[in-house]
Amino acid sequence: QVRLVESGGGSVQAGGSLRLSCAASRSIFNANAMGWYRQAPGKQRELVAEITADGSTNYVDSVKGRFTISRDNGKNQVYLQMNSLKPGDTAVYYCNANFIWGDYWGQGTQVTVSS
Repeated sequence: QVRLVESGGGSVQAGGSLRLSCAASRSIFNANAMGWYRQAPGKQRELVAEITADGSTNYVDSVKGRFTISRDNGKNQVYLQMNSLKPGDTAVYYCNANFIWGDYWGQGTQVTVSS
């Protein structure tokens, strides 16, 4: 079992920045991938960014060049640096950990971007 706790969400104006953190209750060294997803009202949850065990990253097109995902295996944490935020980035952001034995989710953190 893995518990994930997100933090760092909040309300910002367009063009601002936020840094999300995800703390895992156990080592993420063996995680196949760590990811950030988001779900806006009335929309399906979508993958925003992921980072694999070898450090490879993948981003949804809408955030490329603005968001950066990173992981610190020593601290069992994953981060999402979000710059140049847009109103369209408003959503609940969820941390995900993908292990060979299962997927785990955090409770989510709200990000609200006003114009």
